[in-house]
Amino acid sequence: MVRLYSLSPRKYTQHVRMLNRYLLAGVSALVLSSLARAEVKNPETFYLAEVGEVTSLDPSFPYDNSSQGLIFNVYDTLIGFEGDNLEKFVPALATEVPTVQNGLISKDGKSYRFPLRKGVKFHDGSMMTPEDARYSLLRFMLTDPPGGPASLLLEPILGVNSTRDSSGTSKVDFAQAEKAVRVEGDSVVITLPKPFAPFLSIMARWSYVLPKGWAAANGQWDGRAETWKQFNNLEKSRSFLHTHMNGSGPFKLERWDPVAKYVLLVRHDEHWRGPAALRRVAIKTVPEFTTRRLALQAGDLDLIETPRPLVSQLEGMPGVRIVDNLPRLATDPVLFFTFNINAFANRDIGSGRLDGEGIPPEFFSDPDVRKGFAYAFDYEALRKDTFKGTARRAKGPIPPGVFGYDEKQPFYEYDLKKAAEHLRRAWNGKLWERGFKFTLTYNVGSENREAACNILKKNIESLNPKFKIDMRGVEWGAYLDKAQRRQMPLFSRGWWADYPDGHNFVYAFYHSAGRYASAQGYRSVEMDMQIEKAVRETDLGKRRLFYQRILRHGFEEAPSIVTVHPRGVYAMREWVKGFQDNPVYLGIYFYPIKKAP
Repeated sequence: MVRLYSLSPRKYTQHVRMLNRYLLAGVSALVLSSLARAEVKNPETFYLAEVGEVTSLDPSFPYDNSSQGLIFNVYDTLIGFEGDNLEKFVPALATEVPTVQNGLISKDGKSYRFPLRKGVKFHDGSMMTPEDARYSLLRFMLTDPPGGPASLLLEPILGVNSTRDSSGTSKVDFAQAEKAVRVEGDSVVITLPKPFAPFLSIMARWSYVLPKGWAAANGQWDGRAETWKQFNNLEKSRSFLHTHMNGSGPFKLERWDPVAKYVLLVRHDEHWRGPAALRRVAIKTVPEFTTRRLALQAGDLDLIETPRPLVSQLEGMPGVRIVDNLPRLATDPVLFFTFNINAFANRDIGSGRLDGEGIPPEFFSDPDVRKGFAYAFDYEALRKDTFKGTARRAKGPIPPGVFGYDEKQPFYEYDLKKAAEHLRRAWNGKLWERGFKFTLTYNVGSENREAACNILKKNIESLNPKFKIDMRGVEWGAYLDKAQRRQMPLFSRGWWADYPDGHNFVYAFYHSAGRYASAQGYRSVEMDMQIEKAVRETDLGKRRLFYQRILRHGFEEAPSIVTVHPRGVYAMREWVKGFQDNPVYLGIYFYPIKKAP
């Protein structure tokens, strides 16, 4: 259990009781009914229950919705989005949004100047300086733990996807990094090696700022060239920031209990925009929907993560409203094939051979296997039955409304005859003759991804009695670790935009250094080259042509099965006011929220 800011034993006990009330069985309908009609409950504290769990408090480490959804409430960025508008930026820690017109972006599109706000206080009372912003950007890139988000800044600023080569040797020149991110007067200036079309979108979401002096005083990198390698590829347990937070955001950390899986935040009264309406925020991991539903009905939770298939269980609930059809820049669920499975002590591949009792580690390297599986998936069944017709059929990884989406791109359709044709050819006919057995994995608490796995399992097994697929749900933390280690032959996840541009999707899905492609072991030299050219292209027409070629290549390769682009849905108490939804936040921004009748 980690504690940074003090909470009295009495207050702590009150919060724990509230967070765990849903564990008590036998709540009567009479009590629930009276609570539904009650006045605003706990008006100064917001209670949220979600499926995922926070895996780290260090901005440089986690790449999951729950962790980053917490982090951006504690750490401010240099610029931000205007509410839910993805095309308009607003100043945050910077006083102006850089443009060519105001002279803060150079005419060649490579230099960006961010003049910084004065008088900003961090949670420990220290004042923000331009050096803090410079240090924070460099630390985000240079810490670069496996599976972390460092590539989001490394790629545009230093022109690399990782600070290390395939052997683990450092490939970053610190002098280059110092030159790329520097302080000039009251500004931070960033110079890119080449134009990078979506750079401001990335900065609006990922330019977290923390105090350099505080980090260094607590044993973290001191910002010097001589010491940065000691903190590169850092273990979470060695990072003070893994368990402590000190930003300038509207909320500060009060307590994180990674065992009980809850977080308490307290208001930062000296926030530069003024204090938030809420005094505290309590976030609890609750994978079971029934538990979340009962606690919402009882008024013990203000908002819950809501799976689309179960929305009907909340309709008509007194005192509760459903906020539906929220825009999402997402492709989810997606079924990812692992091209070179880690076979060490891996029960998910059975015998490890193509003998009817397992699969070899390179099972999905055969394109006929992947295409057979893609044709065996019933896309409309998922869209209509699981998503109740609200999701849009995915043709490729880029969702509609994002630059690079191609309405005319080819896509797979449900066709068991074509599926059988490909699977009969796979592995020179041996697959159909001998059969196979492996485990298909989804993360516990995601009903949508579990439903997609069930659809694929049923249809594949219907083709040949020798085809056997087991299913297993895995808790989120272990799930991320298994994916990174390539232990899951076929797994269900999804991609929610880090920033609103097609590059964010095709890079993750198709580039050998991307989030999913690297975890799968998928590599295409041609695909890598096209993706890298597309993001540097400043002519929009030429960029679109690049993405058309990339998406068609992705169709031919079929490294994954894309299913739908979902719409968002939350269930919340009617007393929740000021809720704003931005599809790239990866969570809920609590600053504008209040609780009122």
